[in-house]
Amino acid sequence: MDRRKFLQNSSLATAAISISPFEFSTKKQSSSFHVGFLSDTHVKPTDIAEEGMRKAFRHVNQSQPKADFIINGGDSIMDALKASKEKVQKQWDVWHKVLNEENKLPIHHCIGNHDAWGWQMTEAEVKSDPLYDKKWVLQEHQMSNRFYSFEHKNWKFIVLDSAQENNGGYIARIDEEQFNWLENELKTTDALKYICIVSHIPIVSFCSAMFADKNEANGDWRISRALLHVDSRRLIDLFKTHSNIVCCLSGHIHLQDSVEYFGIQYYCNGAVSGDWWNGPFKGFAPSYALFEFFDDGKVKRQMINYA
Repeated sequence: MDRRKFLQNSSLATAAISISPFEFSTKKQSSSFHVGFLSDTHVKPTDIAEEGMRKAFRHVNQSQPKADFIINGGDSIMDALKASKEKVQKQWDVWHKVLNEENKLPIHHCIGNHDAWGWQMTEAEVKSDPLYDKKWVLQEHQMSNRFYSFEHKNWKFIVLDSAQENNGGYIARIDEEQFNWLENELKTTDALKYICIVSHIPIVSFCSAMFADKNEANGDWRISRALLHVDSRRLIDLFKTHSNIVCCLSGHIHLQDSVEYFGIQYYCNGAVSGDWWNGPFKGFAPSYALFEFFDDGKVKRQMINYA
C-alpha cells in the first residue's frame, strides 16, 4: 500500500473511532435500554418554568427509542434553602402537578442542594421543624432514604446524596454513614453486573471549573466546595478497586461535559432549566440527557435540547 492510501485509510479509521461514541447504534449488536436523565428543573410557580418543565417531561416520554425510566438528577424545585414554607409548598405543588400530567415513566430521584429546606434560614425554630433539612424532599419524592440503589437488567444504579449542610451553606461530599454504605454496596455487588453512580454534584468534572466567570485576575483556577465533591480523591480511590463501575452521572453545574478518568466516564448533564429559566446558560440550552446502556457494559449519551 502506498503512503497516501495508507494515510487516507488511517484518517477514515480515526474519524470512525472518534465519531461513534457519540452516536446511538443503528445496527444492534447487543441489547440495550434507554434512560432519561433530567436534572436541575428548578420549577417554580411561573408560566415559563411550568411550561418548560412540561415540555421536557413530555419530550422524554415521547422519545424514540423509548426510555425505560427517568433519573431525576436533583434540584427539582427552584429553591428551598431560604424560602418560607408557603413558597416551598407552592414549588412542590407545581412539580407534582406537571409530573402527574406529563410523565408516565418510572422515575428515580436524586436529592439536590436546592431541595433541602432551611439551611440558609436564621430563624431558630426552623432547625427543630420536622421538615428541616432533607426530610421535606424525602417526603415529596416518597423516598425511604436519601441514598439507595436499584437494579435494571444487567446494571446497578447507585444514587448518592452529595450535598451536605455547611455553616449555613452546603458542601459537596458524602458523609461517613453514606461512605460506609457505599463501600459495602460496591463490595456486595456481583462483579459481572455493571454499575452507574448518580450524584447531584459532580465527582469528577471539567465544567465545574468553568462555572465562575473569570480566573484571569491572578491566573488561578479555583473550584468551590459547592461545585465539585471535596472527597473526590477518596471516592476515586474506592472506585479503582471495582472494575465494574462504568460511569457516573451528575447535574448541578448547568453545563455539560464528559470526562474519562481512570477508566470511568463522568458525565455532567446540563439543566432542564438552562439559565434558571432565563434561556441558555453560558451557551448551553435548556436540555436533558438520553443515555443508552448496553448489556456488555458500554454506555452512550445524547444531549437533547428539548425546547
